[in-house]
Amino acid sequence: MKSLLTIGLLLISNVFMVVAWYGHLKFAEWKWFSKLGLVSVVLLSWGIALFEYAFQVPANKIGFSGNGGPFSLIQLKVLQEVITLVVFAIFTLLVFKTETFRLNHLISFGCLVLAVYFMFKK
Repeated sequence: MKSLLTIGLLLISNVFMVVAWYGHLKFAEWKWFSKLGLVSVVLLSWGIALFEYAFQVPANKIGFSGNGGPFSLIQLKVLQEVITLVVFAIFTLLVFKTETFRLNHLISFGCLVLAVYFMFKK
C-alpha cells in the first residue's frame, strides 16, 4: 500500500513539476501571459512548484525505507526520474503538438525502464 501511495504522490508531484518547468512555454500563447516579464513568469512557476513539493516531500517520507517505507533512497530517486520522464513525455505529446517522439527517444525511455528493473533486482 505504501508503494502505491508513494508512486501516486510522485505522479501528482511530477504533473505540477512539468507544468511549472515547461508550462510557461505554452502559456506564452495566451495574450495576458505573453505580457508578463521574466520575473513574473518565474514567480508564477515557483507558485506552481510549491504544489509539487506538497506531494513530493510526503511521497519521499512515506516511501523511504528509513521511515518504514518500501524503497531505499536510491530506488526512490530512480523511480522519481522514470516517473518524471513518463509524465514529461505525456505532457509533451498532449500540450506541444509540434513535438514528436522518434525511435531513439523510445529506446532511451526503454533503457530507463531497464534501469528501474535492475535497481529493484536483488
